[in-house]
Amino acid sequence: MKKVYSVEEYIEINSHYADELRLLREIVNATDLEETVKWSMPTYCLNGKNVLGIGAFKQHFCLWFHQGVFLKDEHNLLINAQENKTKALRQMRFETLAEIKKPLVLSYVREAVENQRLGKEIRPQRITKTIVIPDELNHILKADQELNVSFKALTPGKQREYCEYISGAKRDTTKQSRIEKITPMILSGIGLNDKYKNC
Repeated sequence: MKKVYSVEEYIEINSHYADELRLLREIVNATDLEETVKWSMPTYCLNGKNVLGIGAFKQHFCLWFHQGVFLKDEHNLLINAQENKTKALRQMRFETLAEIKKPLVLSYVREAVENQRLGKEIRPQRITKTIVIPDELNHILKADQELNVSFKALTPGKQREYCEYISGAKRDTTKQSRIEKITPMILSGIGLNDKYKNC
């Protein structure tokens, strides 16, 4: 799909649902939400936080509620488009203009706005990788207190880079030469790839 820079442009590209998208836009714009375009789709925010979006596809058009899991959904209008994958996002799908019941849709939108004001949200969970310190490095860290303190002071990402660097060597002599190379860097609090990150 081509890059979209405005909501009108999005509606033009999806002209098979132009009237329907305009009606959804009108409903959403009756609230305090700020209209913008993200991911080439109309997106509506409150204080910089995504609340909902409008989408059009071949067979249907919809409202995406970014934290839709918190909506009461007393009318069973919301679906999880990716069961067992999507945690917070919920979709309200339509196939025709007649299916859009303005007061009902507006009540869902207003509830989503209020939930955002209350700070209700599921944040994506960051997957933290465990740091496996290779035996060769662990032996040196136990023997050198200053080096051990410096290593522990590094961020987990920097620690992981050093451990993977040592583990990546196949020969013991290569592992030893790598440890000698990184020792002054660890003592200086420098990450293995810092010089590339600052470019």
